[in-house]
Amino acid sequence: MFYYIYQLFHYKVSYLRLFRYITVRSVFGAITAFLISILLGPYVIRKLKELKVGQTIRDEGPDTHKGKSGTPTMGGILILMGIIIPTILWSNLNNSLVWLLLFTTIWLGTVGFIDDYLKLTRKNSDGLAGRYKLIGQITIGLFIGIYLYFNHPPMGELWKYKFEDSNYVNYINGHYTTKISIPFLKNTLFDLGWFYIPFVILIIVSSSNAVNLTDGLDGLAIGAIIFCMLSYTIITYVVGNWKISQYLNLIYVEGSGELTVYCASLIGAALGFLWFNSYPAQMFMGDTGSLSLGGVIGLVAIITKKELLLLIVGGVFVIEALSVIIQVVFYKWKKKRIFLMAPLHHHFELKGLAEPKIIIRFWILSIIFTLLSLVTLKIQ
Repeated sequence: MFYYIYQLFHYKVSYLRLFRYITVRSVFGAITAFLISILLGPYVIRKLKELKVGQTIRDEGPDTHKGKSGTPTMGGILILMGIIIPTILWSNLNNSLVWLLLFTTIWLGTVGFIDDYLKLTRKNSDGLAGRYKLIGQITIGLFIGIYLYFNHPPMGELWKYKFEDSNYVNYINGHYTTKISIPFLKNTLFDLGWFYIPFVILIIVSSSNAVNLTDGLDGLAIGAIIFCMLSYTIITYVVGNWKISQYLNLIYVEGSGELTVYCASLIGAALGFLWFNSYPAQMFMGDTGSLSLGGVIGLVAIITKKELLLLIVGGVFVIEALSVIIQVVFYKWKKKRIFLMAPLHHHFELKGLAEPKIIIRFWILSIIFTLLSLVTLKIQ
């Protein structure tokens, strides 16, 4: 909205020209999102308590979690409002990539909402059957994959090379490609062909579920998401800026710079939610928040052509997901458990570490992964 106010009235009010800059609108987006979360947070908590929308704790979980039973959940609604409203207010809504992110946010948020609602109405931790949840994730992943594959033609003649100082720079001018870049390797691309579509589905499903698995301690997941999105806020701006991407020898994706506003809004909303979700939590995000936030992290990685870098950016989520996979596979193979309990954060709980200490240490790991991911932008 403010972007259009600038277009209509900047010749009359000179300071409105500030709204043409992505960086300015991103900052205001983050601040708006934070204020929405902070101001609406107490009201949302109060309403959730009135509706008796409380967390159901599974029986096989750590004993320390029993006291959390009844804590308001579905706080992801607050996060989604904090993302969607500022994005609409501060973004250039002529950008189709912005709408793709918003649609994915709402879709996965709805899947998570149904899961949370069923958990509450059934008064157990089962919720939506895993296969139906997976169908919802695969459906949006398939839509994204097909949209990018067919609406943005494969590389072919659209892949351009520009020679400057004997070095060529690759960029995509508003088009997507079936080729993916390899972190740390200069001008190294791997063509997936038609397999690009299932590859997109894999990223969306994996990132969505990985964040969902990490959301087990007060503030753990949302803190890791903040650091993860800090990295992608910088990446979206860099790959969406021709001069900077040229200097760093990165793929230039036209229009992706506008996603900086969305990423910044997500950070602001997440910080506001953390205000209430920090230990001891007054509210949980539930699957409404974790499934949608995990999915959009994967989508941003896809749009910026940094799909494989997601393994570093979301290192904490990868570790948590791997701990579950390793636990299940090893138990089926040897009938023994490697960890006392999976995901990994529960293992450390059962080892006797205090919950706040576990949370802070995982945040530290997230910061390290964020720094490593940003270093890769220069190592090409």
